[in-house]
Amino acid sequence: MRILSSEDFARRARANLPHFLYEYIAGGSFDEITAAANRTRLQAVKLKQRVLHDVARIDMSTTLFGQRIAMPIVLGPVGLAGLCATRGEAQAARAAVKAQIPFCLSNVSVCDIAEVSAAVDRPIWFQLYMTKDRAFTKALLSRAAEQCSVLVFTVDTPVPALRYRDLRSGLSGARGFRARMRRSFQCAMRPAWAWKVGYRGRPHTLGNLRDVVGARSGMEDFAGWIARNFDPSVTWADLAWVREQWKGPFIIKGLLDPADASAAAKIGADGIVVSNHGGRQLDGVDATIDALPAIAELTRETTTILVDGGVRSGLDVLKMLGSGAHGVLLGRAWALALAAGGESGVTCLLDTLRSELHAAMALTGTVSLAQAAAAIAR
Repeated sequence: MRILSSEDFARRARANLPHFLYEYIAGGSFDEITAAANRTRLQAVKLKQRVLHDVARIDMSTTLFGQRIAMPIVLGPVGLAGLCATRGEAQAARAAVKAQIPFCLSNVSVCDIAEVSAAVDRPIWFQLYMTKDRAFTKALLSRAAEQCSVLVFTVDTPVPALRYRDLRSGLSGARGFRARMRRSFQCAMRPAWAWKVGYRGRPHTLGNLRDVVGARSGMEDFAGWIARNFDPSVTWADLAWVREQWKGPFIIKGLLDPADASAAAKIGADGIVVSNHGGRQLDGVDATIDALPAIAELTRETTTILVDGGVRSGLDVLKMLGSGAHGVLLGRAWALALAAGGESGVTCLLDTLRSELHAAMALTGTVSLAQAAAAIAR
């Protein structure tokens, strides 16, 4: 099968990954209404075709938090992405550097900050969840500050939502011998993955959390560990505490309400991510493309706005920019490309997105990202 689009990567990834891991990446929470709406609502946005504009020189570059990047895309944080390919987060980070865009490492990654930082020649971004152990959180922030340039603090996961796919597949909800055997059987059904990633890609710990979870597998009751250790008592006052600990650019991820976006600006956030966690937390909330315009109208002039949710093509990127975002985070799309082809798969995806965005800008008469709003048919 020739890889031409994000959907092609998804099909290849499904054939490559153990069932429980594919379901974890592809799934949403509850009935997955919001996960589906992220795609359908974004697809419903219409672009405006324009002709006889000089589009010989199109500039897709932009600056995010002091870094000039080739296109307005960030590889966003994806938990357990290191299981999609051998030491997967390091491979994806290399692809991002090659494409001249940022890579954001998940708090619950397989590869830790040091390993991923050593794989690339420029600072990465780091995503943080607040755990109940504040001393550990402070120590983790200190480690991140040595090798990461931007902090992305995710705030929409005070508790994990019910993800029925993970319960059915055996990734979460069950522990012990029978659960391990169930996952082992699924791994055996994917022998190439079992050898390259399952065996040669060890250790499979949650690298950044090794000090608190030890050498336990990152697959052992993953959601259960989150439920026991993430702090549901976090408030805006705690975000102010994080802001005090972190001296670099600070982004708050997981906002859908304009009032929350305003509050983020008040505590000193340099940026926000309009996000519903890819439809993996509260089901039934707005698709991000629907929440974005009101937030952008209120805060775009003072705060850098990023957005994720349902982005699968360069056309989707242009739609998000035209609706008020300064940049777009990819999640599932790059994780599935990683599962489909490792570092070269992510590179292929980013090359495809670049070509699609270039074509979309040319056919809408848009020669710079500052003109993106004019590309939307209203």
